[in-house]
Amino acid sequence: MKIGFIGTGVMGTGMIKNLLKAGYDVTVYNRTKEHAKDALDAGAAWLDTPAEVTKNSEVVITIVGFPKDVEQVYFGDDGILGVAHAGQTLIDMTTSSPRLAKQIAKAGEARDIGVLDAPVSGGDVGAANGTLTIMVGGSESTFEKSKPVLSAMGSTITRFGGAGQGQNAKMANQIMVAGTMTGMIESLEYAKHAGIDLSQMIRTINGGAAANWSMTNYGPRILQGDFQPGFAAKHFLKDLRIALDTADEMNINLPATKVARDLYEKMTDELHLGNLGTQGLLKVYEPDNN
Repeated sequence: MKIGFIGTGVMGTGMIKNLLKAGYDVTVYNRTKEHAKDALDAGAAWLDTPAEVTKNSEVVITIVGFPKDVEQVYFGDDGILGVAHAGQTLIDMTTSSPRLAKQIAKAGEARDIGVLDAPVSGGDVGAANGTLTIMVGGSESTFEKSKPVLSAMGSTITRFGGAGQGQNAKMANQIMVAGTMTGMIESLEYAKHAGIDLSQMIRTINGGAAANWSMTNYGPRILQGDFQPGFAAKHFLKDLRIALDTADEMNINLPATKVARDLYEKMTDELHLGNLGTQGLLKVYEPDNN
């Protein structure tokens, strides 16, 4: 099967490598070709536009930065929907807005093109290991048809309903992550100032009721002074803004998520540290921490 993959960032590159390992023929496009080097070195082929990738693929997967990037890739000049044809499957794995997911699905369905919104959770580790959690919205028939491809990238794959429901599930996931990230940072900050050994604290937390993915995966990185992105803070801030905008549309109030958004806004917009990983939130509490 020929798969087109648009977006060769930290997440996309790991996913592409796992598709190649599974035996798929993968062609890629990225806005900056040099950022596709790892994927190309692993065996992927290159084409110059999303449209060219689409013309040469049975399944097209996208994972780009922001909703505006998704909109450009699908609806813009040299975009996917300008050349996609009946029988193809389009899978957007970007964390984007439920509203945009529905727009893409509507455009696809009008031309008998299968469309899924399938955002992921699991960070760079999950992308590299092929153990991502994938949350899917779209028709059941397209989902079933796409399961082998999705299974090459993830280990927990769940369809939540029609178009946009994958994105809504991801928003619920990110709301949970927001709580664990702020909890992790404040827990370590408190323990540090109380004179507690942080390695011992991390082991203890992860052995009890407070255990969580953020502490397991990011706690040790923080102790090593490693703030490189498995998932960039600027993208997490984007997710929190989408979640809160969608919550407003549903007339629900999420005060704790608003606090997390405000903290990541300070990190990204005031301290200009949005390219660091989400664990870099520590620098909001300790700006001089290196």
